[in-house]
Amino acid sequence: MCGIAGLAGGDALRHEKTVAAMGDSQHYRGPDGTMHAAARDGRAVLAMNTLLIVDPQAMPGPYLDRDTGILLAFNGEIYNWRTQAAAWGIEVGERESDAHFLLRAWAKIGPSCLDGLDGMFAIAVHDPRTAKLFLARDRLGEKPLYWRLDGGRLAFASEVTTLTGYGPAPLVLRPEVTAIETPVGVDTPFQGIQLLAPATLLTFDVTTGSIDQMTWWHLEDRAPFTGTYDAALARFSTILAEQIPLRSPACDFALLLSGGLDSAVLAYLMRPPVCVTVRYPGQDRLDESTTAAVIARDIGAELVVVEPDHADFTRALPHMMRALDYPMGNASTFSEHMAYRKIADLGLRVVVGGLGPDEF
Repeated sequence: MCGIAGLAGGDALRHEKTVAAMGDSQHYRGPDGTMHAAARDGRAVLAMNTLLIVDPQAMPGPYLDRDTGILLAFNGEIYNWRTQAAAWGIEVGERESDAHFLLRAWAKIGPSCLDGLDGMFAIAVHDPRTAKLFLARDRLGEKPLYWRLDGGRLAFASEVTTLTGYGPAPLVLRPEVTAIETPVGVDTPFQGIQLLAPATLLTFDVTTGSIDQMTWWHLEDRAPFTGTYDAALARFSTILAEQIPLRSPACDFALLLSGGLDSAVLAYLMRPPVCVTVRYPGQDRLDESTTAAVIARDIGAELVVVEPDHADFTRALPHMMRALDYPMGNASTFSEHMAYRKIADLGLRVVVGGLGPDEF
């Protein structure tokens, strides 16, 4: 999962303990450690909760480029980092990962390196050469990133409640929060705190306190496919077969397998060692465990079936509410929560699939 948090401003170093507390408040996002680091110029302090997936032996973040003083906090995974490292002439040593590649790419190329990244990410970069902090999210906003401007300082975090701990943020109930399944846009129910929009690069000038935001990728710029349906199907199948295996974790992992088309495609292409499905006793119409069992048998995976009841829901609800941060209407939230809890009990730290699978 990973998580990031931090603060930039002329007196950021004075607030190092505050940033450390911000990182600690979301420590569960980083089972491989929560650490923070101050920039050389004292104008930024970044925290990172690290979950090591690419290389379990790699160093946890934040990450410092000793030549330039650039400091990076990184949440996500870059799938094409080895290819791009070779293309851009960037050296990555043993016990180093996609985060080290990204740090050196930023030092060499700057924000334009975003165009070459294939992955899901939320990143924070402080560059003392220009006295600027950069925040960026991936093309479709798979990884969250919230920010607020207060007293000439910019604070950010992976979780909105982390920023409510930085300073007062009165609740503002917006009608759309309760009117639709999942809130959209950049506003949050916390006054003064915004979600960074997908495919957005935010630049904070520490010297002047000014902010600039730009969209670094536009879906509408993509040329539409003009071939036949059969040609489109063939092209799509090729892309899936090439790209999804690149997203398979290097460590042991579990797949949430509903029995539906999305998760079935992932199962056959990613070959997870463990599949987890959820069913409710007495709800035969919603039971897809039979299909899930066929798929798991086909790929030689262990199938774990979770059967929650009303008592589980009562116990889980308070924790689910805290973890969601603000209202989201999603019928599968409880099922996913129970599946994740079972997966954690099995000693697995990485899960793929889920609602609208990111990998797909």
